[in-house]
Amino acid sequence: MSTTTPRYWAVLPAAGGGTRMGLPRPKQYLPLKGRSLVEWSLGALLDCGWVDGIVVVLARSDQEFATLPIAGHPKLVITTGGAARADSVLAGLKAVAARTAGFNAVQVLIHDAARPCLEASSIEQLVDEADDKHGGLLALPCTDTLKRGRQAGGSSRVVETVDRAFYWRAQTPQLFRLDLLMQALEECRARDVAVTDEASAMERAGFHPRLVRGRESNIKVTFPEDLALAEFWLSQKERTP
Repeated sequence: MSTTTPRYWAVLPAAGGGTRMGLPRPKQYLPLKGRSLVEWSLGALLDCGWVDGIVVVLARSDQEFATLPIAGHPKLVITTGGAARADSVLAGLKAVAARTAGFNAVQVLIHDAARPCLEASSIEQLVDEADDKHGGLLALPCTDTLKRGRQAGGSSRVVETVDRAFYWRAQTPQLFRLDLLMQALEECRARDVAVTDEASAMERAGFHPRLVRGRESNIKVTFPEDLALAEFWLSQKERTP
């Protein structure tokens, strides 16, 4: 049986080691206000009842996720990732494809495991505004003055000031049609092209994802000091009626 009724799934790549945190454990398992980072990141997706399932992509050596209270949630599907983010996302997409055979209108949300402050309302806004074919992503317009630099004599020096009106900071989730995103990532892999997010793979395939304004609170925890900022934003959300 096939149907054109849109179905929504999510993929959460969590196979990285978080080396920039300088800690002996992957950053997605660091504690944050009584939960692990990855549990917060999954929370907003699980709050969206219309999301059919979430594929969590783990490293082959991962032994921590299974110990988390959230691990037994009926909407979660676990699979194994690869060395690079794109490999892990592709593994997650294949898991979605295996579970949605017969549906030809599957949309997939890709979200970072280290973005714990995402709100369900932002996901719904993305779904409402994203283009059916080209997809979309949460992003923020750059407000700082932008400088293009160049290494010279052991330090960086300004080459020019760039017009910030054209630049946005990409966030997640990013939303794309399952079949189109799989094809775009496969093409990048075949050509040995490294991509840092799903939108860049779609761009290389000729698509123009829609930029949907996100929130400053949807930060990515990359460095140790980011944990305090994430805790602040989560505390602010708790105070909001």
